[in-house]
Amino acid sequence: MSEQDLTTDDEAAENRLTYGEWEEALRDGTLLGQRCGDCGHLTGAPKAACAQCGSRTLATTELPTAGEVYTETTLEVVPEDFDGPYQVALVTLGDARVMAHVPEGVNIGETVELTETVDDAGSVAPVFEPN
Repeated sequence: MSEQDLTTDDEAAENRLTYGEWEEALRDGTLLGQRCGDCGHLTGAPKAACAQCGSRTLATTELPTAGEVYTETTLEVVPEDFDGPYQVALVTLGDARVMAHVPEGVNIGETVELTETVDDAGSVAPVFEPN
């Protein structure tokens, strides 16, 4: 690996979206994602490298707060300290997808919008509801 490659990786690391930054923005009602500078793939959660091509050239971008339920499931057996059962969905937001809590009865293809967050023991998750 050349010195130039190390510099590129260092610069990419400085511009990388951290989970803490993602959580902070979400608490303020903003969804952040990352767009790959090489292949253009858009992701809805912080990553160290592009899930499509492996590039570390990722730029933070703001995602829309309204989208469509791509798939959903109801969790009957929930993690300790969570009230259950509850429904979660993979929500398509433009070219990205985000895992989110949704109210019971949300169906695939339904339009939903970010309304709040669930904050449990320091972990934050988006909540989408039909609009």
